[in-house]
Amino acid sequence: MRLRRYSLFAATVVVVAAATTAVALGATGTAGTAHTAKKANQLQIALTPSSSQLAACMPGAQLHVKVALTTEEHGFDTFDIAARSLPPDRAFTIFLVQQAGSPFGAAEYIGDLSTDAHGDGHAKLRLIVEEAFSSTLVNGSRQRVDLNRIGVWFADPLADDFCVGDGSPVTPFDGDDSAGVQVFNSANADPLPAP
Repeated sequence: MRLRRYSLFAATVVVVAAATTAVALGATGTAGTAHTAKKANQLQIALTPSSSQLAACMPGAQLHVKVALTTEEHGFDTFDIAARSLPPDRAFTIFLVQQAGSPFGAAEYIGDLSTDAHGDGHAKLRLIVEEAFSSTLVNGSRQRVDLNRIGVWFADPLADDFCVGDGSPVTPFDGDDSAGVQVFNSANADPLPAP
């Protein structure tokens, strides 16, 4: 009788230990899945020069964007843009646009990027990227336009003269309504996710 009670107790301990281990492994598996899903909310985008002429004037120039899609958790996404080997000591404006190239469609100014003496720069912006849109009238009817492309312009209309020459077009892509040409865009990357 005593041996039978001991065996029953030992079996109960084994069952409890197995259940505890299964729950722990299940929790670890769930945490691993959540972590992987969180990584899926990170976008990396390599912007490319807007024209072959600009690419030739800036060999080795790189502009990379990382977007952490965290609107659901924090109320904003993080847009991190890093520049290497761009023209030195210049300011650039950053926009979310309907189309990466001309005529660009609807556009939203989101921030500035400045380069140092080596042409390197960095900016970290907080905004809503994943659900960025414009609401506009088209033939008297309100239309939603998703802003899922990125465009970067020379902030000063004279800043692009080293490449495109004197008298290059003045564009409205700066706060004073006077900017240079678009220098980089996301035309060769997947669009930013729509809602």
